[in-house]
Amino acid sequence: MGMLRNLWRARKLLLVILIPLLMLPLPVLYPDSPEAQCAYVLIVTAVYWVSEAVPLGAAAMVPAFLFPLFGVLKASEVASEYFKDTTLLLIGVICLAASIEKWNLHKRIALRMVMLAGAKPGMLVLGFMCCTVFLSMWLSNTSTTAMVMPIAEAVLQQLISTSLEADMDLAVIIDTDSVEDPYTASASPKYGGENEKRQLELIYLNENGMKKNRSDKEMLTLSDGQEPGQSGKEYSSKYKTKRDHMICKCLSLSITYAATIGGLMTITGTSTNLIFAEQFNTRYPESRSINFGTWFVFSFPIALIMLVLTWLWMHWLFLGCNFKETCSLSKKRKTKREEMSERRIHEEYEKLGPFSYPEMVTGIFFVLMTLLWFTREPGFVPGWTSLFERKGYRTDATVSIFLGFLLFLIPARRPSFSCFGKGRPDEESARDQKKPKDSNPLAPLINWKDFQKHMPWEIVILVGGGYALAAGCKVSGLSDWIGRQMEPMSNLPPWAVTLIACLLVSVVTEFASNPATITVFLPILSTLSETLQINPLYTLIPATMCVSFAVMLPVGNPPNAIVFSYGHCQIQDMVKAGFGVNVIGVVAVMLAITTWGFPLFQLQHFPAWVNATGGQ
Repeated sequence: MGMLRNLWRARKLLLVILIPLLMLPLPVLYPDSPEAQCAYVLIVTAVYWVSEAVPLGAAAMVPAFLFPLFGVLKASEVASEYFKDTTLLLIGVICLAASIEKWNLHKRIALRMVMLAGAKPGMLVLGFMCCTVFLSMWLSNTSTTAMVMPIAEAVLQQLISTSLEADMDLAVIIDTDSVEDPYTASASPKYGGENEKRQLELIYLNENGMKKNRSDKEMLTLSDGQEPGQSGKEYSSKYKTKRDHMICKCLSLSITYAATIGGLMTITGTSTNLIFAEQFNTRYPESRSINFGTWFVFSFPIALIMLVLTWLWMHWLFLGCNFKETCSLSKKRKTKREEMSERRIHEEYEKLGPFSYPEMVTGIFFVLMTLLWFTREPGFVPGWTSLFERKGYRTDATVSIFLGFLLFLIPARRPSFSCFGKGRPDEESARDQKKPKDSNPLAPLINWKDFQKHMPWEIVILVGGGYALAAGCKVSGLSDWIGRQMEPMSNLPPWAVTLIACLLVSVVTEFASNPATITVFLPILSTLSETLQINPLYTLIPATMCVSFAVMLPVGNPPNAIVFSYGHCQIQDMVKAGFGVNVIGVVAVMLAITTWGFPLFQLQHFPAWVNATGGQ
């Protein structure tokens, strides 16, 4: 047993050593075949990625030394693949994200949206999902989940801690105001028996001074249809009732799913979108189909459909079908615990203080960056790039890196000019109390440490490794060889090929990282599309979106792990809920690509830019 235990501990090291040795006959038996040598590099890198035997960034460096050793690509050619236009786009976005998080603009947005939704369980879940979707459009899914979950946890703990006290206070309200209160038997016969029963039970608890916590929980759960003593076996002191537990499960899981949905909506929303955009533009430079505007127009309806259906699915799964009770916006139907939860959210918002100058500047940059992305090349009208004489020089990265650079220059303190008066120093000092004092009055909105803390260099290297693999497959001819092996699929209709690709990617990404999965599949699907004479966008866009649907296991992606760490849900909860979200996602993507995706990307034709570039 000790030997087996040691082998299991060293399994990753053994995999790192054995995989290159086991695959070594491939380049040895075919020394003059660039396809075999490239296949060796591809297999070794892919296994390292999928198994995570080494860090993803480290595995992405494998092509950097194996391609030159095998003579597939020159060292300078490989190096140029590791830093692309998309890297600059990501750097600019991270600068903005660092400013947003540093000055708590993201927290203000989240709390404000939750305040608008209210504390009814159904509306509370929908409110958190909406704010998570919006934030995840611009921040990474992991950062968004890590920011929203503490806020959600505070609200959940407030719901749980006030459960018993609020229900006991409700008995007094029912006893004294039964005529005016529409929540009582006289106003609603449907709830008469239940409220009368709860009233008698709670008055009994009051008279006996709340003898034991276990007795309290048993009495309160009787009205939910449970037997005495069942509550003590099923729940610890963490949850007072089954309803509390279901709300915690529903809200926490909904946040990670909403982060995934929000990441689909923009090119910069998640790393897989960036990988697709760069690989597509590198392989098909003559195509002008993919930019921030076209991607958003295509993905926004998908995200909207997924948001609504996911909320309905989660509500039905954990909260039941009583939407009238859980989603009512009427103040008369609010319970004491819901009012206290709303009060807690308002308190958290008030702690942020008034809207500060750094928040205002960051918000302006946020809106400005979005507008410049949308209006660069909208397609239906000339964009602002048409004002320049030379075309094709300016991309979304130009806007991103320019505005990101300005964030390092603009002072974080409001400039004071004597000719305009001194302003309101008391208000300004109150706003600055939350941040450490800086001796330099011209300190910028962000510094290099702020940027460095948020910059995901591992993703940058991982994306670069994917570009290097794609370049090696194209130069060596491996892509053409793979395409010839897939010719039997030519009898299938295009939608069937796309559906197979979506299902395959959705399964693989549950066990492998999302960036690694899309990096491996993009070159294969590109070659497959060219061989079958299908517009590559018909398969690449749905596969890119479906690779984000790793929502069934805690190891699927970092947001899943963050939510799972709070302890409200178990693996079977994630599998059950995630399976439904997966189905909703695949259906929504297939609906989009076969309807409004056709005129938007002209999918009915095999484009000329494939023959001019990718098909060579």
